[in-house]
Amino acid sequence: MLELLANEPVAFLICAGVVSLLVGSFLNVVILRLPLMLEQAWKFSAAEILEQPVSQPEDKISLVATRSACPKCGAKIPGWHNIPVVSYLLLRGRCAACKAGISLQYPLVEILTAALSVVVAWHYGYGMAACLAIVFTWALIAATGVDWRTQFLPDVITLPLMWLGLLASLTGSFATPQDAIIGAAGGYLLLWGVFHAFRLITGKEGMGYGDFKLLAALGAWMGWQMLPLIIILSSVAGMIIGIGMNMTGALKRGNPMPFGPFLAIAGWLALIAGDTIVSTYLQFAGLG
Repeated sequence: MLELLANEPVAFLICAGVVSLLVGSFLNVVILRLPLMLEQAWKFSAAEILEQPVSQPEDKISLVATRSACPKCGAKIPGWHNIPVVSYLLLRGRCAACKAGISLQYPLVEILTAALSVVVAWHYGYGMAACLAIVFTWALIAATGVDWRTQFLPDVITLPLMWLGLLASLTGSFATPQDAIIGAAGGYLLLWGVFHAFRLITGKEGMGYGDFKLLAALGAWMGWQMLPLIIILSSVAGMIIGIGMNMTGALKRGNPMPFGPFLAIAGWLALIAGDTIVSTYLQFAGLG
């Protein structure tokens, strides 16, 4: 099987797409349940610290053990209704029990996960670099989904992603160990400095600590050299999407917008085409 994937690029792309489609279904679970799991854990810890009566909730949420159910009627969802994309189409986007609409998030995340993973597999080809980059992609999708819904970037995603990036540097696939270490430290300190400067000037907090950790993770994967490009791309993406949401009324004036998704978009683009983007810009500017 491994020999087939190594020698047949199309087989590798198909395998990457199918596996990532299934992973995309799980990422939907992560996006929806992880914030609730963390909230339950925080409440439990707070009760212990305050020496209040502590009791485990009867409906303790789990990424794996908790069976999927319709959020409207509570009906348990059978396995064949959880087939990525296919089930959504067969059910016509509605719960089989109560006919309530199913969020488009489910098929969109599944399709996005598969599509981006296939792009990564095509770009890097069969090998360790592609496998690492696909896992990187999955983590960014999960972080983006959670932050977009809750404006919170969980440490259980950002910190393992940073450590994995540092370990990946040992393979030499994306950055040297030295560049990765400097990138992790520089990424964190860069946004940490912006955060405190903004707070001193305005008296407000412009972003969360999760953004620092995500940029540190991106720096660990790609090295410090890519940090300026990631900051520029994320700022441009945030500006374009923010203006579009304001014009359509999707974002009300004064409402905060998470920065993590734009860092994730910029980080993924930098991993796939960072060198090309930089060299194209230098040639266009007459500096290359």
